[in-house]
Amino acid sequence: MVDVKGKWVLITGASRGIGYLAALYMAKLGCNLILHSRDAAHLEKVSQEVKALGADVRIVSAELSDLGQVEEMCREIDSMDIPVDIILNNAGLQIAYRTDYLSTPASDYDISFKVNTTAPMMICYHFLPGMKERGFGRIVNTTSGIDLEPEQAGYSGAKAALNKVTRDLGLKYDGTDITLSLTDPGWCRTDLGGPKAPNSPESALPGVLVGAFIDDKKCGRIFPAQEFTGLSLEEAVAKAEKQESVY
Repeated sequence: MVDVKGKWVLITGASRGIGYLAALYMAKLGCNLILHSRDAAHLEKVSQEVKALGADVRIVSAELSDLGQVEEMCREIDSMDIPVDIILNNAGLQIAYRTDYLSTPASDYDISFKVNTTAPMMICYHFLPGMKERGFGRIVNTTSGIDLEPEQAGYSGAKAALNKVTRDLGLKYDGTDITLSLTDPGWCRTDLGGPKAPNSPESALPGVLVGAFIDDKKCGRIFPAQEFTGLSLEEAVAKAEKQESVY
């Protein structure tokens, strides 16, 4: 299992929900954090809490549907002159639930793909060269298990695309100490999942994080977080490393 103490972790969507819990979890393990939200003011609470745990913290903001802002955020992180060792592309957007799914507007796809596919991949592309130069990196992209629901076509389509491009890109790094994986948090009671979801946000940990700790040089796997609920981090990582590679 990877020792992450002192590593810098970029977490998108860190102001609430699973991103917020992930920030606290990683800070407790000795990580330093680059926290993202669409509004920097929303990060005040989590920033203070992780600082109290001993983490060095940087704050960035960007609206992920605006790819110009995403590029600007990446350049801002470059200017900090710190290594981005681990990326948790947690932020996502469920644009709508269309009961009349045959009337799904094209904008559902446009916005969903920008936030859920294009933005996280732009972040991956930007920081992977630095990871390669340093010889270490972990990227975990958050996907969804939603299937056979045309009511959520924009969201599920964008997540399916994220699965594809993450796996394809991961093949280029398979066997190195840079890994790309995916995690599905399950249906959790977050702002995205809504109050009727069966799972608490806490149940997604440590499952949503195991891709940051695997040490078997395998890429392209999807780790369903709910399969790791109740396990210690060590147990979860050991279970994750037994999962067969997709290649």
